[in-house]
Amino acid sequence: RIKAKIEAIGTPLKDWNINIYRGILTGFNDAFIISKSKKDEILANCRTPEERKKTDEIIRPILRGRDIKRYGYEFADLYIITTFPSLKIDIESYPAVKQHLLSFGYDRLKQTGEKGARKKTNNKWFETQDSISYWEDFSKQKIIYPDISEKLNFQIIEEEIYFNNTIYFITSETEDLDYLLKFLNSNLIDWYYKTLSVQLGEKAVRMFTIYVLNIPIPNDRNRDNIYDSYQLTEEEKTFIENLYCS
Repeated sequence: RIKAKIEAIGTPLKDWNINIYRGILTGFNDAFIISKSKKDEILANCRTPEERKKTDEIIRPILRGRDIKRYGYEFADLYIITTFPSLKIDIESYPAVKQHLLSFGYDRLKQTGEKGARKKTNNKWFETQDSISYWEDFSKQKIIYPDISEKLNFQIIEEEIYFNNTIYFITSETEDLDYLLKFLNSNLIDWYYKTLSVQLGEKAVRMFTIYVLNIPIPNDRNRDNIYDSYQLTEEEKTFIENLYCS
């Protein structure tokens, strides 16, 4: 009955004006995701201040799914070399980055699908495996969430930061992301999502986009209480809350 009410009253996320993207798939994280010390080393190898500044602009902070905590994140001081195919970067303009990448071997980085190489794509050896045409969205306000979670864990990040492929994020030019977040992090939606057969073991769930897009959110700003928004009775509200009492 509760599930039916949620679905009858809420509008699935897919019908809101939003985009959901996966974080970056490099095809070879050891080369493209680097520590702060490696970043400093690459910048130190730049020959001029201009080259150093230009190189610094394509080495950006990155989060992984394991860095996402409840209502926050822990930055592990990791960075990604953003040689996305969609940026059409000329690697010859970044000799220090080229030197770093080639230290892993051209044959390992090429995207030919050959044994020992990355999978076959049309991308160049120094580029990430995914095109990342949505790279500008990393600098916008966004709701992020890990691909595996014990309890639904959505949060808003305002600053420019990139994510690996174990994080998904939601952006919108028109929707109020704070409004959506209120529902997405609620006990009610956590319970609802777990009815969609996305369990991973006994506790965790997989955040498949096909299911996330079907989470129903009521488009009614006149009610402050989440349970009231779905017109749940006191009995139904108590049923949900009792499941989350520790």
